[in-house]
Amino acid sequence: MKKLYRKAIGLLLISPLLLTPANSQNLMGFGSEAAKKQLELEAAFDKQLQANNLRDWMKHMTAFPHQLGAAYGLDNALFIRNKLTSWGFEAHLDTVHVLFPTPKVRILELTAPTKFKALLTERAVKEDATSGQTKDVLPPYHAFSANGDVTAELVYVNYGIPEDYEELAKLGVDVKGKIVIAKYGNSWRGIKPKVAYENGAIGCIIYSDPKEDGYFQGDVYPKGPFKNEAGAQRGSVVDLPLAPGDPLTNGFVASAKNKRLTVEEAPSMMKIPVLPISYGDALPLLKALGGQIAPAAWRGALPITYHIGPGPAKVHLKLEFNFDIVPAYNVIATIKGSQFPDQWVVRGNHHDAWVFGASDPVSGAVAEMEEARAIGELLKTGWKPKRTIVYCWWDGEEPGLLGSTEWVEKYKNILSEKTVVYVNTDGNGRGYLGASGSHTLEKFINQVGRDVVDPEKGTSIIDRLRSRTIMNGTPVAKQEARTRTDLRIGALGSGSDYTPFIQHLGISSLNLGFGGEDSGGDYHSIYDSYDNYVRFKDGDFAYGVALAKTAGRSILRFADAEVLPFDFSNFSNTVQMYATEVKKELETVRTKAEDHNKLMAESRFEAVADPKDTFVKPVKMDVAPYMNFASLENALATLEKSASAYAKASANVARASGDKLAELNEILYKTERNLIHPDGLPRRPWYKHQIYAPGFYTGYGVKTLPMIREAIEQRNWVEAEQGILRVSENLKKYTAEIDKATELLK
Repeated sequence: MKKLYRKAIGLLLISPLLLTPANSQNLMGFGSEAAKKQLELEAAFDKQLQANNLRDWMKHMTAFPHQLGAAYGLDNALFIRNKLTSWGFEAHLDTVHVLFPTPKVRILELTAPTKFKALLTERAVKEDATSGQTKDVLPPYHAFSANGDVTAELVYVNYGIPEDYEELAKLGVDVKGKIVIAKYGNSWRGIKPKVAYENGAIGCIIYSDPKEDGYFQGDVYPKGPFKNEAGAQRGSVVDLPLAPGDPLTNGFVASAKNKRLTVEEAPSMMKIPVLPISYGDALPLLKALGGQIAPAAWRGALPITYHIGPGPAKVHLKLEFNFDIVPAYNVIATIKGSQFPDQWVVRGNHHDAWVFGASDPVSGAVAEMEEARAIGELLKTGWKPKRTIVYCWWDGEEPGLLGSTEWVEKYKNILSEKTVVYVNTDGNGRGYLGASGSHTLEKFINQVGRDVVDPEKGTSIIDRLRSRTIMNGTPVAKQEARTRTDLRIGALGSGSDYTPFIQHLGISSLNLGFGGEDSGGDYHSIYDSYDNYVRFKDGDFAYGVALAKTAGRSILRFADAEVLPFDFSNFSNTVQMYATEVKKELETVRTKAEDHNKLMAESRFEAVADPKDTFVKPVKMDVAPYMNFASLENALATLEKSASAYAKASANVARASGDKLAELNEILYKTERNLIHPDGLPRRPWYKHQIYAPGFYTGYGVKTLPMIREAIEQRNWVEAEQGILRVSENLKKYTAEIDKATELLK
């Protein structure tokens, strides 16, 4: 679903660490002798990795469509399971049953002022061997769209995000009773029909404009990697910020006791029909629009003057879906730990795709397979991990994280008790390391990254990205790249299978991948194929091997660390930064309201004409009160001291042994559980983490300190104050656990 660098997640801000010989480096959680043995183990692991395996497996797994419910999806799951069994894992399919809508009727036509019927198909190209297949190929559509048969005037709404509707209101344009057309970009696709519905629209069309995703960027496929005029982006429009997983069973597993909701009852189902189209199909619709000329920032690269409407363009949109319950095949493989079998190190990537899915997700899935094979080779030498390793390949990720979410909900009690960490990957390509996750893992992944060599530059993957940030980053990013002793990692919102682990259960998580030199228009299209991947993405699979090294070393270190390698100082620093941001946001909102009201008092606003030639007088804005952040500031100050004390105490891991060590490690991996709240976030209780969550109007994009931040954005002052108190209490509980860990090391 979500690929680093292609969709917005935080990039690393890189530290000025110097490369030093591996055997002279300290490793978090290991004493000096143990660190030496661990680095020798990782060197042996690296030697096992073979790029040709990734190539062969990708060609096999992308030979036919393998979306959720497809016959070849089961074939791939069995293929992965059988490989794992041959490598020494205990492997099985864990099947869950989920709702998966597929299209039955798709009609889009311009009925006035001229006639045009959209093709809604992608064409085969001779340079792409699989693009001519028709059996089991899902056409471009949006899963979890509503059924609908609507005809109305068309309105162009730019990206279709809340700010765009604010601009439309200023221009006197109302979308109530209209069908809107929006560009892909600047938010997750499901936000666009959600906001359209909230503004009264009865249908939504989403297209990829060539300015962001087509010939404006470079040569189009098959000559180049960018989207051609027939390409269209499939995807889910389930209300992901409300809850991932099967919309009929959000928060529970279907059973005799827990009955599924109906499609009509499901709160996360989209309420209006929504359809993706190519820019070839979009051109006649946009060309037929009249009305005001679109603002300069709204204009794309099609050979037209962009107008907003409404009309005279009028369109007919008809969609019908099969709402079927289908099996999702999660592949689960384990190696039992020799010392701490009830502490689980979990690794995952999904295996389902919208069509062939070479880039998304098979590039990541085959890297994970090669990790598992190399670990199997280590087992043959007599090595056994101290902790249980669990490798997973999820099904149904693309429609809405279905397989992973249902699995987490199914086993939530045992996972909450035993899971130490979750490491996720998704699509992968050439370029730079991207990492996001729990900030207790920031120092850890920094250490891993300094030990992995970039296959193109021969320096560490950290140093390569540091150089890029210094050259191309924002002023703040450049400064941090030069001065921070550790890199920053991004915070996790949603969009891939880490979501249920961190957001619902409070399990510390990482999301890793390479990209930045693999741009193109194949995403969720029929052209995300093996032929495309080897030509334009990572033809020698060098960065697939780099991903296997990075994620594999992370798993091995967590599996064998004497003391689990969590660090709380970086987390403390990051949350302090978030607190500063929300205070500034409050001041910005207050200043905006004060300036607005001052202009009103001075009668300096001009009346704005609405479509009926009446006049709308600006309304006085509610000024934000001064909020008491003392409880949060005190909690953060205490956290900073406790984090520093733990860092000093953990310098000598030899202090912990026996029962004391087992107790210490359990405290460490459960600290993140103290950052979740049983009531969840307001109006979306499935999301329980109080530090990280996907934004209600961003989808994939993260909102940090979400209850406080979003309440301020929505001018809900009472809820913001409640959020300050809630986060403060969570941080107090979190800090108390750090203090317990410190005492065990004294």
